[in-house]
Amino acid sequence: MNQLKKMAFAKRRTMFLLVLFACLTGAVIIIQAYYFVKIVDLVFLKAASFDAIELPLGILLAVLFARVIFMYAGRRTGIKLASKVKREVRETLFVKYARNPIQTSLSGQTGRKVSTVMDAVDEIDSYFSSYIPQIIQTAIVPVVILLAVFTQPAYSGLLMLITAPFVPIFMVIIGIKTQKKAENQMEKMAAFSGHFLDILQGLTTLKLFGRARQQTEAIKKSSSDFRDATMEVLKVAFLSSLTLEFISTLSIGLIAFELCIRLVVFKNISFFSAFFILILAPDFYLSLKDLGSAFHSGRGSMGAVQKIADELAQEEQSISWGTVHLPKGSPPPAIEIQGVKFTYDEGDFSLKDLNVSILPFEKTAIVGPNGSGKTTLLHIIAGLLEPTEGLIQMNKRRRSEYEEKSWFTQISYISQNPYLFSGTIAENIRIGGDLGASMEEVEKAAEKAGLSGMIQSLERGIDTAIGEAGRGLSGGEKQRVALARAFLKRPSLILFDEPTTGLDLYTEQILQASMSELSKNSTVITVAHRLYTIQDADQILFLKNGRLVAAGKHKELIETVTEYRNMVFAQQGAGTE
Repeated sequence: MNQLKKMAFAKRRTMFLLVLFACLTGAVIIIQAYYFVKIVDLVFLKAASFDAIELPLGILLAVLFARVIFMYAGRRTGIKLASKVKREVRETLFVKYARNPIQTSLSGQTGRKVSTVMDAVDEIDSYFSSYIPQIIQTAIVPVVILLAVFTQPAYSGLLMLITAPFVPIFMVIIGIKTQKKAENQMEKMAAFSGHFLDILQGLTTLKLFGRARQQTEAIKKSSSDFRDATMEVLKVAFLSSLTLEFISTLSIGLIAFELCIRLVVFKNISFFSAFFILILAPDFYLSLKDLGSAFHSGRGSMGAVQKIADELAQEEQSISWGTVHLPKGSPPPAIEIQGVKFTYDEGDFSLKDLNVSILPFEKTAIVGPNGSGKTTLLHIIAGLLEPTEGLIQMNKRRRSEYEEKSWFTQISYISQNPYLFSGTIAENIRIGGDLGASMEEVEKAAEKAGLSGMIQSLERGIDTAIGEAGRGLSGGEKQRVALARAFLKRPSLILFDEPTTGLDLYTEQILQASMSELSKNSTVITVAHRLYTIQDADQILFLKNGRLVAAGKHKELIETVTEYRNMVFAQQGAGTE
């Protein structure tokens, strides 16, 4: 929460403008009251002609207009403050998530994160657009009014000082009652948003297993819980507004009664002074009442503020990068993995004391049973995960010494399910390679990846639009787009997370040929599930339970490692060869 406040108060120019407009508003309120009273005094008590009040009336109209301008400018400045802070908060959250997307994706629901970035950030708008500007306004305007009132006989000013604290006291009481309800509302909204998004992502699976109707009921219940929590907050809001109006009206009534007694009974105050104070009193309490309303809005944002603060306060597991630049087209690196350990936050799995050497242009395969740590090791080599312990060297330099951007220009990572974005096929190829590549280069990369036949069959060819996550393309076509990205990029290190899994034999043969072509100019590391595809690898790493059990060529492991031999024979018996 303090971090969010710092973001707001770090906007010194904005804060200066809020203070300036508050001071100007206070000044014009005094001037407005003075000239209003003066005109009434001239017209009704002194029977002055219109010529006598022409100048005061013009000044009053100008002051009224100035008051509107200053109030508008103050509110607009508050809205700009909220907009700037929300943008910074979203950027901070995105940067936090982007620093280590693998760890971030494992740490919680996608829906919860989307809810935080979108809903929770929007929810804090009133805190920065209303609450903070109103605090500044209330810290200045009532003080200015009190100073003006104390220029007259002091009784009314003392009465204002006595009654004014009732508003903040009531605000504190309401704030205590509201905070828990607001936090509960935010939790219900996050649960509803996250649950709804997660169900949408898995709708096909739910439909196939006949669970769609049950989840509909779950969404209905979640929506009802959010509705009830919102109504609880609104109920408190309406009651607090009514009470604040009552306190303000009662206080103004007391001051009016006191002025009436002094004016009529004791006759120790002039009509001008009494009317001047009476005109200022509503503005004095209005400012306090507005703070009460803004305070309630701010407390209503507390749940969202706390949610964002908790998200920002979570320990980052970011990867450290250095400043050494890798020129594009650098030769493949020699990779040294020394004593590498890695443990996920949950502690259910860990890699233990891995020591591996991978030479330039070498083909290395990583194999092992499910859950042995194959993909985790690939993520560590790629720079998507940071080892808990140990050292990774590229060309005898720590990987952490390299510049992040230049490092990722040297590698291509092709997973089992490469992500495609909403856009054309050409745009999706460029995004993984070179955004400035010519159409000729893109088409050549697509041809090498075996996409030519499919592209030629489309009406708009390579400019055909595809949906988010590659909707409209088959699994094999998505893999070929990913390979086209690599052909366009021409990386020195290629990481494959067995992209042929689940594909038909013909498509697999096309992809294997493309992968073989890519490997001619790169170091290739492959996570292999189909062991017959990596029999010609220069080095095979056999993992089990996060440990490197053996390393060597296919024939060596067949002869020396029983588990590897059993896996190969089992796949051959299942007809995978």
